[in-house]
Amino acid sequence: MTDVVLVSGGAAVTPFTTPDRAARSGLAAGNTMTALRTHLLAEGHRVFTAPARIGAGVVTEDTGWQGFGEVDAPLPAELTINAVGTLDDAGTSLHAFLQHLAEQYGVTEAVLVAHSMGGLFSRAAIGRGVREGTAVSIRGLVTLGTPWTGSLLGDHLAGSITTADAHGDEFTERVLSGSADFARENSQGAAEQVSADYLTGPDGWNARQAGLLEGIPVTVIAGDHFDAFDSPDRLWPHDGLVQQRSALAIDVPEEVMSAPERAVFPDVHSIFFADAVGLPWERGLTWDPDVAETVSAAITRYAAPRS
Repeated sequence: MTDVVLVSGGAAVTPFTTPDRAARSGLAAGNTMTALRTHLLAEGHRVFTAPARIGAGVVTEDTGWQGFGEVDAPLPAELTINAVGTLDDAGTSLHAFLQHLAEQYGVTEAVLVAHSMGGLFSRAAIGRGVREGTAVSIRGLVTLGTPWTGSLLGDHLAGSITTADAHGDEFTERVLSGSADFARENSQGAAEQVSADYLTGPDGWNARQAGLLEGIPVTVIAGDHFDAFDSPDRLWPHDGLVQQRSALAIDVPEEVMSAPERAVFPDVHSIFFADAVGLPWERGLTWDPDVAETVSAAITRYAAPRS
């Protein structure tokens, strides 16, 4: 039996769940993690979901699209990720949450499975653990649609992706044109930091994480449903929010992360995007059964005794 911690991404609202407790109405682990949690529990893993919300505070419900209610024993704000805040603040909260799992549930080793910005939040938490000490050893990291080197939203805000790069693709243009409005209404640091300008380069956030993933195996999973064009590769192909090249961590320096295992699926970023383009939810990265099988296989490998 392997302890797994699911970490949702930017602007996500996710309840705290344990292997036997979750939200009692709506989607049990929120619209990002419910299907993946169900699959991994059925595979015999012991699964916890890190609480997250838009802004600081406590997660008791999500009254938005495909939300949830009746959260059992919500955790205090200091253990809850602000999903629109800065990477390092999210890492602080996730690190505290992992300590809580150690104290209350006896978790000593875990595999982190993260969607979207949750992969960056997870890396920030790993760094916090390395610097300050941690009761939970991280056996592996699996990221799904994580913007390792930027996103459509952040890069469009920074000016490194323009609407001209969409080549007239209507949905991609709509995503890009909505970036500024979304950031203005929601971001407390997240949108500005999920850009190539912030993440990459010799002085970027990635470079500052050098060495922190040493000894931690990583699997990166990308979606490439939007593949009408091959260039520029700073945009195409993409899953609706994250470029394939970014999600596969192609340009992440070796000193930051040794070569990960990589997988690509014909999926969109989330069920929000699936709904928007008329696809079944199973084409969302965290709801795709084939993605879930890949995640479970990685967890099993990472939990095996190391020689």
